[in-house]
Amino acid sequence: MNYEQELEELLSTVAMQSASDVHIAVGRYPTIRVDDALLPLSSKKILTPEDTESFAQVIMTKPQWEKFSLTNEIDLGYSFRDKARFRVNIFRQRSFVSIVMRLIPAHVKSIEELGLPPILHEFTRHAQGFFLMVGPAGHGKSTTLAALIDEINHERADHILTIEDPIEYLFQQDRSIIDQREVGIDTKDFITALRSAFRQDPDVIMVGEMRDAETIGAALTAAETGHLIFSTLHTNNAAQTIDRIIDTFPAEQQGQVRNQLAMTLTGVVSERLIPRLEGGRIPAIEVMIATPAIRNLIREKKTHEVDLVIETSADDGMLSLNRSLAELAKKREISLENAELYSSNSSELRMLIGR
Repeated sequence: MNYEQELEELLSTVAMQSASDVHIAVGRYPTIRVDDALLPLSSKKILTPEDTESFAQVIMTKPQWEKFSLTNEIDLGYSFRDKARFRVNIFRQRSFVSIVMRLIPAHVKSIEELGLPPILHEFTRHAQGFFLMVGPAGHGKSTTLAALIDEINHERADHILTIEDPIEYLFQQDRSIIDQREVGIDTKDFITALRSAFRQDPDVIMVGEMRDAETIGAALTAAETGHLIFSTLHTNNAAQTIDRIIDTFPAEQQGQVRNQLAMTLTGVVSERLIPRLEGGRIPAIEVMIATPAIRNLIREKKTHEVDLVIETSADDGMLSLNRSLAELAKKREISLENAELYSSNSSELRMLIGR
């Protein structure tokens, strides 16, 4: 089998079917994810251990293969004919090689194109601060973050520095200078890149993911010292995000971190991609803006009251996930069943819908 040609055909199918992911695993047909459903490509052959390992060798460079041979897992970016880019994770399971590839669209969509509320524009207009995009994996965090970064790129003459693992969207520089650094290739790790950033004259720093206390602490310091920081966390909502950040640190540091967060935070947006009745997926989001009331709750250890402030602060631009889900259900964009599935309070949701 010509594995390079076979991979090209497989990735062409991903693009033509508007799939988000492709799975390559031993004992299975190559499988794509379309609108959140996994679809085996039964026109292809069931994959053997030799097949999956050969696909991996096509995707990886020699140094990447050597690293994978030592670690048994690797994240990387893969460009397909200069037309599409994939975020790739290659790993071993039961000693066999498995591959998951996620399509990164070549075009960075705007806030409007993504169907997100206009209030998100406000987060790009700060001169400094700390903004977090949160939610489960595969629900649009990176795509929304890219939209915010690209808006700054088109509207301001700033130096934007991204630190990613791996690089996902490739930005086309407009008014801004954009430097994109990939962990493992351009820099050792997130914390090393963040420390170096202070000597690189950035205005905006995007950190692909907050993974540990050291990285979070450096990002908070950067936000304090005049930089606009964007990042992501795998948390469910704004209140949980605040608690997760603070709880990452030892008890003796938590008071200082709480004050730093209260002072620098600009907002937290949580996103879910919900199956649309007409096909595809549509975003439902929670928006928390760091108003004086929110900052006081953070300082006073009252994050359990954040949800109530979000629900009662629509005039400030805030939006609860339940209200977002209710609006989509009332407009018949999504089913009531799916709205309830993604809601953390289904009885409140039914009240908002009027049922």
